[in-house]
Amino acid sequence: MAGLQAYKAVWKGGAALAGLAALAACLPVSQPESLVPQPRPAVPQPAVYKPSADSAQLAYYYNALQRDLLTRGLLRTDGGGPDTPYDAEDLAESFEALAFYDEYGGSGISGGLGRWAGPVRIAAEFGPSVPAARRAEDRETLSAYAARLARITGHPVATVAARGNFHVIFASLDDSAFVAERVRELLPSISARDLSLLAAPPRSFYCLVVAGGPQSDPLSYTRGVALIRAEHPDLVRRSCVHEEVAQGLGLRNDSPRARPSIFNDDDEFALLTSFDEKLLQMLYDPRLTTGMSAEEARPIIRILAREAMGQEL
Repeated sequence: MAGLQAYKAVWKGGAALAGLAALAACLPVSQPESLVPQPRPAVPQPAVYKPSADSAQLAYYYNALQRDLLTRGLLRTDGGGPDTPYDAEDLAESFEALAFYDEYGGSGISGGLGRWAGPVRIAAEFGPSVPAARRAEDRETLSAYAARLARITGHPVATVAARGNFHVIFASLDDSAFVAERVRELLPSISARDLSLLAAPPRSFYCLVVAGGPQSDPLSYTRGVALIRAEHPDLVRRSCVHEEVAQGLGLRNDSPRARPSIFNDDDEFALLTSFDEKLLQMLYDPRLTTGMSAEEARPIIRILAREAMGQEL
């Protein structure tokens, strides 16, 4: 979709496979297994903050873009309805495309199933430009969404005040120095080029996420970092939270055939749908195992999809 694009990467074998939705690039973010980033004190907000001209222009652009999308019937929040029917075959097909494939260099690359082995502890962090009232709203959104994801997956997912392993950073363009410093702390082996991309992404990238595990077991996720632009209006901001956190759980790709779904570049849906809930439920089913190939998982996926649709086997 012109204008709105997301960047996702998944750590794999010491490097990240990028371009899962829109970008073909490589983000080397291998992590020493013993490295656990320490919590940092809350970043104070200046008494008086005036956005720079560039940040103000971004906010104007994203507000106009949200209005345009809504006018065209996109960014739906209804979760799907009679106009978006799907069956078990649709679920199985989309699950395989989203959980096992990475778009890299314009061609699909099959990989193993990746997901979190241990609890997901989501920590919200904010750039200095984000006002206190906005921070409170973002924390509330993230907390409610984490609780929903825990219910859907049956996996421990919750927000924490400190010592998180999935950091969601809300920051504006004016917070680039803060983001660069924080990402360098969380991902010390990141390249200068890719650090710059995370700290000050192009306008066409409206949210970003990287997630994965240590070099010895890259598909068993232990850390994630997401960036949500503070210039976004409310709905696009919530949409970024929904998509990036869910993709950071392991549904790392996008597919034009996934519908109704947020894992689709057409921006038809802003928030997690009933279809997406079933996909996440399948992802964390114990009958699937981390590292399993698509070929190995395919018979189980078909069973899970039929069960999710309430069909008899």
